[in-house]
Amino acid sequence: MKAIGVIRTSRRERLSRDEFEELLRSAGYDVIEIVEQNREEHPRYNIGPGKLKELKALVEELKPDKVIFANRLTPSQAYNLWKELKVEVMDRWQLVLEIFEKRAHSKEAKLQVELASLQYEVPLVKEAIRRIKLGDRAGFKGMGEYQTRQYLKHIRYRMGKIRKELERVRADREVKRKRREELGFILIALAGYTNAGKSTLLNALARENVEARNQMFTTLDTTTRRFKLGRKRVLVTDTVGFIDNLPPFIVEAFHSTLEEIVKADVLLLVLDSSEPWGEIRRKFLASLRVLRELKSLDKPMVVVLNKIDLTSEEDVNDKAERILELSREMAPNVRAVVKTSAKMGLLDDLYCALEGIIPGLPKYRRFRITIPPGSDAGKVLGLLESIGEVLNVSYGEETVVDALVQVGMIKELTKLGVVIEHPLDEAGEAEEPENDE
Repeated sequence: MKAIGVIRTSRRERLSRDEFEELLRSAGYDVIEIVEQNREEHPRYNIGPGKLKELKALVEELKPDKVIFANRLTPSQAYNLWKELKVEVMDRWQLVLEIFEKRAHSKEAKLQVELASLQYEVPLVKEAIRRIKLGDRAGFKGMGEYQTRQYLKHIRYRMGKIRKELERVRADREVKRKRREELGFILIALAGYTNAGKSTLLNALARENVEARNQMFTTLDTTTRRFKLGRKRVLVTDTVGFIDNLPPFIVEAFHSTLEEIVKADVLLLVLDSSEPWGEIRRKFLASLRVLRELKSLDKPMVVVLNKIDLTSEEDVNDKAERILELSREMAPNVRAVVKTSAKMGLLDDLYCALEGIIPGLPKYRRFRITIPPGSDAGKVLGLLESIGEVLNVSYGEETVVDALVQVGMIKELTKLGVVIEHPLDEAGEAEEPENDE
């Protein structure tokens, strides 16, 4: 389908032309013209009347199937533009939803996309009802007032039904997540801007072959895989990519998917190091805004500068320094900035960063564990290495181990017949039990 794209920028609203064109291509449009304007938003048309006149002439000349705005249009603006241009008008978020519809494969992803689309339609239908009362137009999609009102009721009914189905999916995922924690797994979530290379990184870490393409929003479903980090039990989950100014209705619709970020022990925030610094900065800050909205900025985080094979060492080192400077102000919980090429398997810096972060997670406490004679010390030590970190071992009639252990795994350890003392402080002394009085 042929489309004319429209971008309005201002001091308040900075939009990337390259990203907009990539969105259009990802949705399958043949872009025949891009119209740009730098001005504040016009309340009636979004763009100014003069630029609208120019756009109208282009529509008459080029005969596009749609005119697509990079900006967010109000329902009133969308209607006014349609009335003037006599062609279907879309905005940025309708475009994103179109891409989501093409990429959704699983039942959960399809439900999430449908919910987001219905949430987007509600204000449009309300605007149509308002216009009918003013005698300005027929109802939504050519329906009369009664049909339009009935359609609004149907939308709300369908939204309620989808939310209930997604709640069941969310409950099932919570059961699986708790089981993973009971087995001593560290949960790591991949987050970041769309097309930064998250799926390729998951494949490299887990030695898998999950679909990874050089296009926007390849991943709409969560994918969880196990990978080796020494002897530790680690799971990594790929999540839906972010985009600048991600609207609340998409965040809500994809809540069950994005919850993997909320529940993770460690976040890997992936950026494409081959892009210009201005783009990296914009996408880093956009990702932080989404993480702030998800209330996940307090989690230990590693910024992964991926695709280092596509740029120079000097360039990527400079970008890493700049990210560190930004992080001190915007994301104090960034523990490291590492350089990787998931495609080339260059992951050593990432492994080192994770090995340094994991023992300091809140779920770990220091314990003294006594393995009595006759118990399988090798089995106990192997388990401790997989769910924590052995700090010291004293062999004798009894084997005494000083180790960092996940608190949730204490019951599992006691099944092996070991004796576990109260948690130890940093000096290795037993902490005084809390007095409840």
